[in-house]
Amino acid sequence: MAIFPPAPATLSGENLTASRFLKNPEFVARRLQELGDLRYRGTFLLGGRQDTSGGAVGYEQLEGIFADAAPEIVAPGGEYSLTTIANGPAGLARVAKWGKDTLITDEDVKRRNFDSVNKGLLKLVNSAGQLIDQAVVSVIASAVTANRAAKQKWDGTGTAPSILQDILRAVADVRALNLGYEPNALLVDDSTWAYLASDSVIAAAMAREDKSNPIYSGRFDVLAGLEVIPTPAANLPSGVGTNAWVVDTNQLGFIATEDLGGGYQAAGDLVQSKVFRDEETDATRVRVRANFVPVVTDPGAGFRISGVA
Repeated sequence: MAIFPPAPATLSGENLTASRFLKNPEFVARRLQELGDLRYRGTFLLGGRQDTSGGAVGYEQLEGIFADAAPEIVAPGGEYSLTTIANGPAGLARVAKWGKDTLITDEDVKRRNFDSVNKGLLKLVNSAGQLIDQAVVSVIASAVTANRAAKQKWDGTGTAPSILQDILRAVADVRALNLGYEPNALLVDDSTWAYLASDSVIAAAMAREDKSNPIYSGRFDVLAGLEVIPTPAANLPSGVGTNAWVVDTNQLGFIATEDLGGGYQAAGDLVQSKVFRDEETDATRVRVRANFVPVVTDPGAGFRISGVA
């Protein structure tokens, strides 16, 4: 016999029921952020942030950090000469809104409780994270032109690879521009990360019997002072996975966002979420969106190592 009205959502100890969870947008946003932080790192590659309005952002690319003329000796009582300060080429980037909804039906919540909720949130945040990673890496790939081929493929199919030397040479080339860039990250796909972590030369140089060693921990986070950022090959534009990227994430560029309002919750750096009832389908509608545009202002802050795999 059906009971009307239905019993309210309840808490069993500290366990939150799916119904109560979906009624609190902050819980949903927090869970989306936890899921996204586990895997997607595109937003880390462009460390700057800029708010904009009107749907577009203007910017200047950096041509250098020095004045057009060097300082001169000034005689006692003499005048200081003037120099011009050149501006970099101007650019304009348009913010785009990306998003998708999913329905979590009452039947799913009743029969599978949190399983249906987690599956829906995971798929939404995976789609958003992949989109952001692809957008960021695509703009970096098109803007950063400095490159050099690896001496040998890092997968070991040729002669012994010189992985560490390839990386350090790329770092040295960025520093040699004398523009104040200091690379701090290395972007690779998952397969290339595996070659790095298992390379015999790198392994031999690591501290012995250290539990942070990849052979014990399965983690490989830092190499030559660079944070190693692995990402699935599917998150990278076609052909980018055969490259490794050395970048200064603090100076390479920025990501512009626009606050559109509408009662959305922040579910990460760029991702927003909204939860609302859809009475026509007896379901809860969950929306995830990202309104942003990635911009590279300093192409010299990045360097591509090609042919690594």
